Amino acid sequence: MNSQSKRWAKSVALFVVVAMVASCGTLPRVGPNKKEIYAGSVQKSGDAFVVSVNDRVTRATAVQPALGFSDSFLRAGSIGADTIRPGDTLGLTIWENVDDGLLAGEAQSQTVLEEVQVDGAGFIFVPYAGRIRAAGNSPEAIRRIITAKLDEQTPDPQVEVRRLAGNGSTVSLVGAVNGQGVYPIEQPTRRLSAMLAAAGGVAIPPEVAQVTVIRGEHQSKVWFQDLFKNPEFDIALRGGDRILVEQDTRAFTALGATGSQARVTFETQTLSAVEAIATVGGLTAGAADPTGVFIMRNEPAEIANQVLGRDDLIGAQRLVYVLDLTQPNGMFMARDFAIRDDDTIYVTEAPFAQWSKVISALTGTLGAVGSVSTAEDTLGL
Repeated sequence: MNSQSKRWAKSVALFVVVAMVASCGTLPRVGPNKKEIYAGSVQKSGDAFVVSVNDRVTRATAVQPALGFSDSFLRAGSIGADTIRPGDTLGLTIWENVDDGLLAGEAQSQTVLEEVQVDGAGFIFVPYAGRIRAAGNSPEAIRRIITAKLDEQTPDPQVEVRRLAGNGSTVSLVGAVNGQGVYPIEQPTRRLSAMLAAAGGVAIPPEVAQVTVIRGEHQSKVWFQDLFKNPEFDIALRGGDRILVEQDTRAFTALGATGSQARVTFETQTLSAVEAIATVGGLTAGAADPTGVFIMRNEPAEIANQVLGRDDLIGAQRLVYVLDLTQPNGMFMARDFAIRDDDTIYVTEAPFAQWSKVISALTGTLGAVGSVSTAEDTLGL
C-alpha cells in the first residue's frame, strides 16, 4: 500500500471514531438513564412526580389490599345440625305395633320413606299424618308431630326422622381446590375452613390463595391464611353458598439492569422492593446503577397528596419513587418500601456500562479497519 492509501485509511478510521463518539447516545441500552427520567418530572414540565424514598414516604405508601368478609357474612350464625330448612331432604322410618298396619304391608312391621323433600313453603307430606310443618323444626320435633298424628290411627307407632343432604343444605366449591363439587352442610362442615378441608384443601400455595364466598347477590373475599389467623373469618355457611378459590392475580413488572425482565406475580400477601428485586435475580453485576432504582405507579390522589405534602391533587397521579441503595439506610428503605399491584420496577444502567459499550464499539470498529488495511497490504493493493 502506498503512503497516500495509508493516509486515506487513517482518515477513514478517524472519521469512524468521531462518528461513533458522536452517536454514542444511540448505542443499545435497556432504557432511559437517570437524567432522562428526571427530565420527565413535573418540576421540569413533565407529567410525573419524582420522589426520593424516605421513612415518611414509606409509611404513606404502605397500603395493601384489605380482604375480609362483610358484616352480613360475619354475623350469620351457624346452622344447627338439627334445624330443617326448605329444600332439605328427610328420611323417615315408621314402625307399627300390628301385623297389618296403616303403612306396612302384611307380615311387615316397618315402613321406610326415603328422600322426603321439604317443599319451598317448608312442609312435607306423610301418608295418614298429612301435611306437616318441617322447616324450622328439628328432626326430633318432626318425629313427635308425626307420632302424635299416627297414634290416633295405629297403636303405639314408633317414628325415626333423619336429615339427609338436600338442595337446601349444600354448597358448591370450584377453582383451585383438590376436589371441586357440591358438598352437604353437615355437623363437621358447617364452617368455611371445615368445608374447604372436606374438598381436599386448596391446590395452590396457601400464601397466595384467596377464597370468595358468593351468597345470593352478595360476595366477599378473604385470604386463605386469614381463616386461621383470624377465627372470625371462619364464617358459618348457608345452603346455596358458592365458594371460589383462586390464586392472587397481583403482579409487578421488572425492567432494566436486573437479572431478568418480566412480569412477575406476587408470591406473598406483601412484597417489599428488596424482595421484588431478588425475585427477578437482583441487580445485574457490572451494569446496574444502584443509585437509580425506580418504582413507577399511578397513585390515588389521597396517597399522592400525603406523599407530596399537598391537598390540591385530584385523580390518580403518576409517581416515580427513587431508591438509592448506596445510601447508609438505602437497603432498609428498599426493605420497607411496599410494592403494589401493577408497579413497574426499573433499574438504570451505570454510566460505566454505557462507556464500556462505546469503547467496545470503537475498538471493534478500529479492529475492522485494521483488518481491512492488513488485507490490502497482503494483496498488495
